[in-house]
Amino acid sequence: MFQDLAGKVAVVTGASQGIGRGIAVRFGQEKMKVVVNYARSEEQALQTVEEIKAAGGDAIAVKADVAKEDEVINLIQTAIETFGSLDILVNNAGIQTTVPSHELSVDDWHKVMDTNLTGAFVGCREAIKYMLAHNIKGNILNISSVHQKIPKPFHAHYASSKGGLRLLTETLALEYAPYGIRVNTIAPGAIATQMNEHILSDPNQNKDVLSLIPMNKIGETKHIASAAAWLASDEAAYVTGVTLFVDGGMTLYPFYLKG
Repeated sequence: MFQDLAGKVAVVTGASQGIGRGIAVRFGQEKMKVVVNYARSEEQALQTVEEIKAAGGDAIAVKADVAKEDEVINLIQTAIETFGSLDILVNNAGIQTTVPSHELSVDDWHKVMDTNLTGAFVGCREAIKYMLAHNIKGNILNISSVHQKIPKPFHAHYASSKGGLRLLTETLALEYAPYGIRVNTIAPGAIATQMNEHILSDPNQNKDVLSLIPMNKIGETKHIASAAAWLASDEAAYVTGVTLFVDGGMTLYPFYLKG
């Protein structure tokens, strides 16, 4: 646990389930005030809120489609109006579809880009505006993927959005380091979430995935949440502009183990 996080205000996008939920609940365990963003399932978001409160934190649920600029702006403003400040933003919301690249429509390209990259940019912009105006040495975490590094056939829009997120992180980290605002990326590997349930429940697909992971096990949301808590804390006060891969070694060219 990180005592310096107690009482801080965080916005976590896409926090009704999966990795976002895991981060939001961990922040609750750190006694933080958390804005749980969701796009569709209010019921799941409210369950996350209750978990946060049960863990000793405080929380509200706010509906916002991060692909829409006005809704992201409202999300940030609601956090500030409700809890009186903003210390940490976690851009976690993301979507993907599987499409051969030669059949990928511009509309489908934009849907993924608008959520995964443009939405993150707008969140960063609004958070940084507030932090600068109030002299807050804040913290932004962008949740990327191993596919900011590993090409992903049939997911050109998704991989491109994650590669862009890495450079967005590094650019903002460099630009705002003089103001004490840190910006980092967490890149998860294969994590047991609802998004991956169809793969993990299939023995053959599960075996294929495990063959890509040197540690030979699927990650859990708590592993990403622990990384997020550390990067948000003063323990990581000298860390900015980095990508922390939490992937069991997936990005370490595992095929060399067979050589």
